[in-house]
Amino acid sequence: MRSANARRIVVVGAGIGGLTTAALLVRSGYQVTVLEAHVYAGGCAGTFYHKGYRFDSGATLAGGFSGGGPHAQVAAALNLQWPVSAVDPAWVVHLPGRTVTQWADAERWRAESQAAFPGSAGFWRAQEQLADISWDIASRPFPWPPESARDLAAVAAAVRPRTLLALPHLLRTVAQLASAHGASAELRTFLDAQLLIAAQTVSHSAHALYGSAALDLPRRGVNHVHGGIGALASTLADWLRAHGSAVLYRHTVEQIEVRSGRAVAVRTSQGLRVPCDYLVANLTPWSLRALLGAAAPAALTREVQRRPDTWGAFTLYLGLDAQALPAGLADHHQVVVDASRPLGEGNSVFVSLSDAQDARRAPAGMRAATLSTHTAIAPWWQLHHAGGSAYAERKAAYTQQLLAAAERAVPGISRATRLCLAGTPLTFEYFTGRAQGMVGGFAQTSLFNVRGPHTGLANAWLVGDSVFPGQSTAGVTLGGMRVARAVMAAAGPASRQLPHSKQTAASWHIPSTQ
Repeated sequence: MRSANARRIVVVGAGIGGLTTAALLVRSGYQVTVLEAHVYAGGCAGTFYHKGYRFDSGATLAGGFSGGGPHAQVAAALNLQWPVSAVDPAWVVHLPGRTVTQWADAERWRAESQAAFPGSAGFWRAQEQLADISWDIASRPFPWPPESARDLAAVAAAVRPRTLLALPHLLRTVAQLASAHGASAELRTFLDAQLLIAAQTVSHSAHALYGSAALDLPRRGVNHVHGGIGALASTLADWLRAHGSAVLYRHTVEQIEVRSGRAVAVRTSQGLRVPCDYLVANLTPWSLRALLGAAAPAALTREVQRRPDTWGAFTLYLGLDAQALPAGLADHHQVVVDASRPLGEGNSVFVSLSDAQDARRAPAGMRAATLSTHTAIAPWWQLHHAGGSAYAERKAAYTQQLLAAAERAVPGISRATRLCLAGTPLTFEYFTGRAQGMVGGFAQTSLFNVRGPHTGLANAWLVGDSVFPGQSTAGVTLGGMRVARAVMAAAGPASRQLPHSKQTAASWHIPSTQ
C-alpha cells in the first residue's frame, strides 16, 4: 500500500475551487498535480490580457476575506496574503426612477434601505437574522448535503441552539418572507435583481436561508482584487509551485481512465498520462461526464440528462478613456431597465469598472470595464448552428442593449469606449471549457435539492460552482475546503505535514484522519 503522503492526487481545472482543494491538501502533506487547459488560472474567475488591458472574464468582485470568511480561513491555513482591498459602496443599483446604494457599512445600509423602501424594516430584520445564522454555520465545517456518516456527524456538530431559529424557514422562499412583511413591488424588483446575480434565481424561487445570506454579501465585505480577480487564482497557483507542486497549463484533460469504479489516470492534449490515486474535478457535471465517456457512472449520466440548462452570460469587455468618464462614480453598478419585464437578456446588466488606482488593469489614461447580463444559452447555439447572419446580428443587438443600459449608470460610457469585445455562451465554452458556456452554477431554490461533490466514483469528487454553496469565489472556496477534508479522510493521514500553528489548524478546522 502506498503511504498516504505519496498517494497521487490529480486536480483537473485550476479554478478557485480546484486550487483551494489542491493547496489545502499540499498544506497537509499530500502530493498534488493540477492540470489546466488554459494559459492562466481562474476559469470564470480569471483575468485575461488583451491590448494592454486586464479584463475580468466573469466575476468582478470577491467577498469572504473578513474574519472567519472562507478566504480568510484559507489565508490563515496557508500563511498567504490576498491582493485585495475593501470596496464601499459594494455597488449601486439603478432601478427605474430610483437608485439604491449597497453600502458595506451596516448602519449606512439600514438607513439607505429604509429611505429607498419605506416600511421594509421588518423584512430586513428577518433577513439579517437568517443571514447571521447562515454565515455562522458556514464558519464551521458544514458538509451539506451530507453524503456519508462522517458528513452527518459534522453537520450535527456544526449546529448551535440559534441555528434552530431557522427551522420555520426551511421550506420558505425569499418572496414569501418579503410578502409576510408587506414588501412593495419596488422592493421585490430590487430583491429579484440581487438574487439573480447571487443565487441564479429570483425571489419567488430563491430559498429563504440561502437568499438571505446572498442579500447580505455586501455587508460581509466586498473587495477589489489588485490586477484583476484572476490574481486570487494566481496567488494560489504561485503558492502551490512554491511548495513543490506542479501546476501545468495548456494541458486539456481529454480522458479520465476508470478501473473497477475508481479513477486511475488522466490523459491530456499534450500526450501526458498522469496516474492518480484520488481525483478532484473542478468541472461541471456535464464536463465530467464527457471525460469519463462510457465509464461514467449511471447516476451521473442520468443527472446530466435530466438537469435543465443553467444560465449563460453575454458580456462586453470595454477599454474606456478615463478622462471621458464622469468623476466621482462608484466602480460597480447594477441596472434594471424595465421592472415589468423578466430580468436578464439585457434588461438587467452588471457594470464593473476597474479600480482607477490599479495601473495594471489598463494602459495609462484608460480603464477596463466588464458589462454582463444573464442569457439563455439555447438561442445562441441555435443561431450559430443555423448559419447565416442571425447570430452576428443578435450579438450586435445585445451589445447596443448593454451599452444603453450602462449609460444609465455611467453617462457617456459609449463615447468613452475605445475597445469593445463581446462574449456569448459560445465564447465562454471556447475559453473556459464549460459545457455549452453555462456559468454561475445551479439556481439555489431549496436546501434539499442542492448538489454535493459526489461523482459516483469511489475516489473522485467534484468541486466548483456546481457544488453547494457554489456561486461566488467564497462559495467555491467553501466547497474546496469540504472536498479537501473528504480526500484526506479517504487517503488517510499524510506522514509529513508543513508546519502550522494551532491558530492555523483551528482556522481551517483540520480534521483528524486517525
